[in-house]
Amino acid sequence: MTIPVQLKSHLAQAHISYSPIYHIPTRAAQFTAAVLHVPGKEVAKTVVFRAGNAPLLAVLPASCHVNLKKLEVEVGSPVQLLDKQECSKLFPDCEDGAIPPFGEFYGLPVYMDEALADNPEIIFNAGTRFDAIQMSNADFVRLVKPHICSFAEKP
Repeated sequence: MTIPVQLKSHLAQAHISYSPIYHIPTRAAQFTAAVLHVPGKEVAKTVVFRAGNAPLLAVLPASCHVNLKKLEVEVGSPVQLLDKQECSKLFPDCEDGAIPPFGEFYGLPVYMDEALADNPEIIFNAGTRFDAIQMSNADFVRLVKPHICSFAEKP
């Protein structure tokens, strides 16, 4: 598996400059940060939740956890984590645990923690456990139009 064609096309059509990063396979964003020798706060992880019947993406620093109560306040309803089978159906072009934070591909809203919004650049999984993308955070926010709010906390 490689970076989804849809993601490459989307970035090209939007004239977004990015750097692809190939690394050894990892199963978690925090490990990706370690492999890339960058702090976990500089790598984004994407977590998929369901609020009512609607899935959503929560994007936060790899070094943090989602505070469910805070996210529920931002979303306006209770949230629950989607299981692997549901994620596989929603994101058939991505490997487990490597979902890029581009909800617009799938018709999903994106909630981005404000701790990530402060970074000048963002690094995230690009659909596989061994591909990442680094790009300007300003370009990411302009393209994805996430709801920027506070829901992450350090463990």
